[in-house]
Amino acid sequence: MPSPPSDSEGPSAARAVDLIAVVFERVAESLEQVEAALREQLASDSELVPAIGEHVFASGGKRLRPALTVLGAELCGYHGPRRIQIAAAIEMIHTATLLHDDVVDLATVRRGRPSAHVVWGNKRAVLAGDFLYARASTMIVDDGSTDVLRIFANTIQAMAEGELLQLERSFDAAIPESHYYDVIERKSAALVSAACECGAVLGNVTRAELRRVAEFGRELGLAFQIRDDALDYEADERNLGKSRYADLREGKVTLPLLLALKRCDAGEQARVAGLLKEVAQEALEHGEASRPVEDFAAVLELVHRYQGMEGAMRRAEEHIERARLAIAPFTDGPAKQALLAAAAYTVARDR
Repeated sequence: MPSPPSDSEGPSAARAVDLIAVVFERVAESLEQVEAALREQLASDSELVPAIGEHVFASGGKRLRPALTVLGAELCGYHGPRRIQIAAAIEMIHTATLLHDDVVDLATVRRGRPSAHVVWGNKRAVLAGDFLYARASTMIVDDGSTDVLRIFANTIQAMAEGELLQLERSFDAAIPESHYYDVIERKSAALVSAACECGAVLGNVTRAELRRVAEFGRELGLAFQIRDDALDYEADERNLGKSRYADLREGKVTLPLLLALKRCDAGEQARVAGLLKEVAQEALEHGEASRPVEDFAAVLELVHRYQGMEGAMRRAEEHIERARLAIAPFTDGPAKQALLAAAAYTVARDR
């Protein structure tokens, strides 16, 4: 099982460590079984599959999604072995998307280590991701639940649509907030919601209760991505585990910048649009944007001046409040308390 994030300076970081510890303590034994299941699924005639899979799995990761599956099942009264396999399949899908996303985004660092495609090349990284998708699908088919299978299929479709939607408006400073939310709803929230809902399916709950657990995951997933997007403007590279301004370099106009652009004057908006256009041209000509960090300082200054990060975090907190309300009717207990801790951790974390 991965260790909880180490403490760093500041009360918010310390609180995040305390919160995630609550989650991990509740699901420690289950996550150890999930880790074992993940490694079992790397067996292949190709030596590259276990090598690439181990590279990604060993790089850390919060394992938040499988934890949510386990907790969702417990919240709904199920404590059996099926939750382990489904949780492992959820994490395997997440890992597959990371392999693919890093190729699409030309990301060179993942969780503080070289991305798989940097080490093994794009073709091998993509094919390894395909392998993990296939193994995850097999695990779900073996489980035998058509409800879980439906959730998985819909989630994979949504995630692919989200990636395509994002690519359609890359480097576009004029995207509306609705487009941003369409993207993160599919790319991020869909899988977190699926993690929770799949766990709940295993319990003997009503359809209304199932929808509540799925909604908890959706709201948590939206908040998680918004926090991620804010971190790109505020965290140092050591904490982030990726290059600063990675989103801007990849053409992703996220909520902190969108909120700042709403308050900018026309000249400031034009300068941001011009920079993004230049970065897009560099990426088109050279395969990646090689701009020095200093070139993005003006954008960071605008985001700070117009309180883009503060506005984004208010939105994230609103989503977390809706997540809390979604599971409020469930009986209080360790699983519910751990889910609430996971929700609070989502907006308190610094990485």
